[in-house]
Formats: sequence, structure tokens, C-alpha cells
Amino acid sequence: MFYYEYLFVRTSLFWLLVNGVLGVLFYLDPGLMGPWRSVHVHAGVVGFFMNMVFGVAYWMMPRPGQIKQPGLEALTYWSLNLGLLLRSVLEPLAAARGHGDLLDAGLFLSALLQLFAMVVFVYAMSRRVVTNEMLWRMRKHREEQ
Repeated sequence: MFYYEYLFVRTSLFWLLVNGVLGVLFYLDPGLMGPWRSVHVHAGVVGFFMNMVFGVAYWMMPRPGQIKQPGLEALTYWSLNLGLLLRSVLEPLAAARGHGDLLDAGLFLSALLQLFAMVVFVYAMSRRVVTNEMLWRMRKHREEQ
């Protein structure tokens, strides 16, 4: 397991705990649910689930020709998690104080960062998803050189 694959999986476990703690807090004080509901959902779906999927996919998906993608892994990791962290801070502020230009710009940036991470991931995985015939052609091409 390479470094960013490790970080994806470890970070997903952190967000799972955040998700669980928020769930317990909602039970203890249902009033918290309003401003923190979005963080709870994003901690579970983006924080836990997407980090786990991205990390395991980068780790386990075959790498035709032994391609290495540490730059794409890093870009995916930092974009996804900075976007999620930014959203986790700004979303409750926007719910408590109301939306303003600066908060809305920050929330938009957080969404763009997360979307960018997904686009990078799709690009990286598209290079890995190949048929057996394509693998044989790549191998034959390497051997001819």
C-alpha cells in the first residue's frame, strides 16, 4: 500500500468516527441536528465512504504496465479532504449565521474541490480499467521495444 492509499483509508476511519459522534450528539441534543446535519451526511458519504472507496481502488485496482499514479492520488486526496474540511467548517456557520458572500464563496470552493477530486479519480481509474486484450497488446508492445 502506497502512502496516499494509506492516508485515504486512515482518513476514512477518522470521518467515520466524526459521523458516529455527531449521531450520538444528535440523540442527546436534537437541536444540534439543524446546523450540523449536512456535516453529518458529508462525513459519512464523502469522508468515510468516498475516502475508503478511493483508497481501496487506488490500492487494489490493477495498474496496467505497472503505472504509478502518486501525483493523481495526492491530488485526489488533498482536493477531496480539503473540500470536505472546508465544508464541515463553513456549513454550520452558514446555518447559524445565515449565508453571506464570503460563506457562499467558501462553500462553492469546497464543492469545486470535491468535484475536482472526483474528476481526477475518474481520470486515474479510466487509465486502469482495461480489457484482457488491451493488457496483452500492451505487453506485446513492451516486448517489441
